Amino acid sequence: MNQADNIIVMGKSGAGKQPRVDVLIRRFGLKQLSTGDIFRTYLGLFNELGDESDLNSFYDSASDNFIPDEAIKNKLNISHWEDADAIVLGLKAKYYVNQGLFVPDHITNALFESAFQALGFRGAVLDGFPRTIDQARFLVEMIEREGIKIDAILLIENEDELIIARTVGRRICRTCGELYHVEHRPPPMPGNCEFESPKCKIIQRSDDTVRSLEARLQEFQTKTRPAIEYLQEQKIPFYSAPGNLPTYAPEAVQASVFEVMQISG
Repeated sequence: MNQADNIIVMGKSGAGKQPRVDVLIRRFGLKQLSTGDIFRTYLGLFNELGDESDLNSFYDSASDNFIPDEAIKNKLNISHWEDADAIVLGLKAKYYVNQGLFVPDHITNALFESAFQALGFRGAVLDGFPRTIDQARFLVEMIEREGIKIDAILLIENEDELIIARTVGRRICRTCGELYHVEHRPPPMPGNCEFESPKCKIIQRSDDTVRSLEARLQEFQTKTRPAIEYLQEQKIPFYSAPGNLPTYAPEAVQASVFEVMQISG
């Protein structure tokens, strides 16, 4: 591979996807399109309205669905706003997030499509999508409908025990998102990020616990593994790279990607 329009990176939570995503971004000039960032963006658009309405007022319990989008826009007084559709999507996502519920696939699909469309369906590393077989089917339908090119799928493989041992030591800057590890990449000073800002403080994510990790790893087997198998059936070029390396240096991470995907330097 010497050029790429879009690449999907998949793997278990904590398998080591992000360093490989970074390699592909640098090599092909792509943009990371992650479901986590997408959710934060669209939730932020709705939150910026400062609307304090009860979100249940936008949901019709009789039909077990949201009221029509135009009715939502009218209630929010945003009918003529350019980003009205995106704000409605943010509201729908927040409805589930506030209740501690998983956002249904059809909402996640709509959020992803909106963000991908904003890129012209080109120039992205898809991270965290698709995560279920219904999302995978939606992506394949979108590929066919929009004439999108997916150049490759890169699966990062890693053992559950190694993931748990490594992830519980993971630390993140709560402001800039820079990742560290208490053993493999400790921050320059305890509790402080390498970027000189008083707001850059190192924390442990609340879900980086053994119990949370075990739940996410089980979810990968039951939900994401079938999605991977479905995508493999679609004849998209598929590659597998090791997440655990003898030497975890930038050069070794890049080599682990370049070698399996046959990418020239």
